[in-house]
Amino acid sequence: MAAFTQRVRLPYKLALLLSAGLGLGAPLAATQAAETPQPATPATSTQAPSAPAQTAAQPVTQTAPQSAPAATPNATAAQAPTPKNPEGFGPWGFDLSGRDTAALPGNNFFQYANGTYLAHLSIPADMTSYGPFNALAELSRQRVQGILNALSAHPVEHPSTIEEKLGTFYASFMDEKAVEAQGITPLKADLDTIRAMTDAKAFAALAGTAQASFAITPFSVAINPDAKDPTRYAINIDQDGTGLPDRDYYLKPEFASKKAAYQAYITKALTLINWPEPTQAAAAIVAFETQLAQAHWPRAELRDPQKTYNPMTVGALAKAAPGFDWVTWLKAAGLPEEGLESRIVIVGEPSAITREAALVAKADSKLLQAWQAFHTVSGATPYLPSAFVQARFDFTKALSGQPALPARWKRGVQATSAAMGMALGKVYVARYFPPENRAAMQQLTQDLKAAFRTRLQHNSWMSKPTREAALRKLDNFEVLIGSPTTWRDYTPLRVTKGDVYGNAKNGMAFEWAYWLAHIGKPVDRNEWDMTPQTVNAYNNPVFDQVVFPAAILQPPFFNAKADTAINYGAIGGVIGHEMTHSFDDEGRQFDEHGRLRDWWTKADAERFQKLADRLGAQYNAFEVLPGVHVNGKLTMGENIADLGGLTLALDAYHASLNGKPAPVIDGLSGDQRVFLGWAQVWREKLREDTIKQLVVTDPHSPPQARVNLPMHNIDAWYAAWGVKPGQALYLTPQQRVKIW
Repeated sequence: MAAFTQRVRLPYKLALLLSAGLGLGAPLAATQAAETPQPATPATSTQAPSAPAQTAAQPVTQTAPQSAPAATPNATAAQAPTPKNPEGFGPWGFDLSGRDTAALPGNNFFQYANGTYLAHLSIPADMTSYGPFNALAELSRQRVQGILNALSAHPVEHPSTIEEKLGTFYASFMDEKAVEAQGITPLKADLDTIRAMTDAKAFAALAGTAQASFAITPFSVAINPDAKDPTRYAINIDQDGTGLPDRDYYLKPEFASKKAAYQAYITKALTLINWPEPTQAAAAIVAFETQLAQAHWPRAELRDPQKTYNPMTVGALAKAAPGFDWVTWLKAAGLPEEGLESRIVIVGEPSAITREAALVAKADSKLLQAWQAFHTVSGATPYLPSAFVQARFDFTKALSGQPALPARWKRGVQATSAAMGMALGKVYVARYFPPENRAAMQQLTQDLKAAFRTRLQHNSWMSKPTREAALRKLDNFEVLIGSPTTWRDYTPLRVTKGDVYGNAKNGMAFEWAYWLAHIGKPVDRNEWDMTPQTVNAYNNPVFDQVVFPAAILQPPFFNAKADTAINYGAIGGVIGHEMTHSFDDEGRQFDEHGRLRDWWTKADAERFQKLADRLGAQYNAFEVLPGVHVNGKLTMGENIADLGGLTLALDAYHASLNGKPAPVIDGLSGDQRVFLGWAQVWREKLREDTIKQLVVTDPHSPPQARVNLPMHNIDAWYAAWGVKPGQALYLTPQQRVKIW
């Protein structure tokens, strides 16, 4: 299914959160205003937000809560004056009233820090989760709505300025009466094209347009910096073609009800367009996608950047994966025709691509027509009458447990942001991102970088050559904050008053044309894959770079009025998280120039892997719901980043004290406040069906694990909270994993 953010797979980018259709980790174009999740991307990407799997479930080792200590066991400094109230998070940046002081920190620190808040927290009916990420995403939506309300007051027939285009796009979408009056007329031309698709060449041609339309393709194509030569762009081809969140939804019995709901939705969607024999067609589509899912590589395997880097010519691809017209497909996608067969492409999953091509080759043309028709309708649903919207939302509700459809204005913000996200970002930054936030973040970043340098210099398991190379990589590490330094030119984008469906298609076509224009040009290192209004952050290892959009730099992540320790624990932990991604099990495979190259000694890699495996075992044992465990292999990189980020945040806070004792505030030491700052970031809830979805699709662990498991590997946490043997989270010093 085509999506507005056309780069279907952004190899190796490691976001703090991934969307999975929930709106976190995606540009605002894919926020929770979405009626239904987009198909899962096959590898970690900027779209992939999911919200972290938030739940109040206890870890399997949980014991009965005990009373919490009244004060820090190691506080020696005098009581500090209380800072000014920082925007609703208590007098010094932490919500003390949200704690559950009946819980002992050593049994369940997540519960101790957040339990009362979560006990009184209700997830809004139009969301699948709620917590700080969601609250800030909602604030961002409301701010964007305010911008669009002002710009849409006077829509014009054929807008020319970006302000006119934004306003006219949004005003047209919000004219629900006109959308209802048009009915399915906007679909007619696309459906006629699908009905005329009777042979393999026509199918390949139509599938090739998926990057710039509502069509679907069995294989994704994207334009990214080449992982082995980040100075030039490469064309990536990956597995694709399914509509459920993950291959497990097709193959595992525990998701049978979700698969049935999907088939029912396909039937309803085809019925709405008067497709012949919709029930039989829906059954055939699900059977076909099940075969595709069987061919797909599991997500955990997609985390290996060496395994997913397979360069070959288009001609060689055609021989390796016969049965599909690759040249026609790529020409239809807009790639230059001259020398196409000899052009190098990077194939992500060769065996899956070969099997998918064979499945397409033997598929009946009627099946492929119905498959294209359904996905075209489903992708276009936000721009169609309410019957289509409701049908897709009924499926969303069955899939994620979300009770209510988001208000139309939220869906309008999503749609407009999808087409012109960076244009909105420029206005957003001018209004809502003060320059002092950038300066403060730059200082924090330098503090974290210095802490990491010290950690690397004293790392006990790294050999000297690997350590020296790691320090060179850290020296080259770049941090982008707030917004890009240059903005996109939206002059070619055509917007017409009242043409909701056409405007959306034009937005997709503009986005894909934007990336096509990168072919053959030098790589732009200032290219952002998140809009400034996105509540997230990501690490791009091919640039040796981390990006922090403006919208995340707000409380509780970054709070200019908060106690310093809280900021180090919150945004400092996030900075460290993204920074250490460059050295986790994926990021370490990229050198100081961002090239995919093994620069570790074999012995170092083996020592690292033993530590990573020990950490993974802790997460494998974590039970997010009864009988549902975290996948330690899938979440490995994020778990290492959480542990590393919090460790570096604590080190950087200590360094910031310049040898002076940390102040005590409300009986809490500086170290305690760092840990509380991290815990407050993850105080979220998710609906049970959403949790089950994210366990199989999200490379991030659930929030309780993101708090408890890193902490119980950090020696300073034991000292700060007086954690003793016999408490649920206690590990002996030998059991604690120290990677950085």
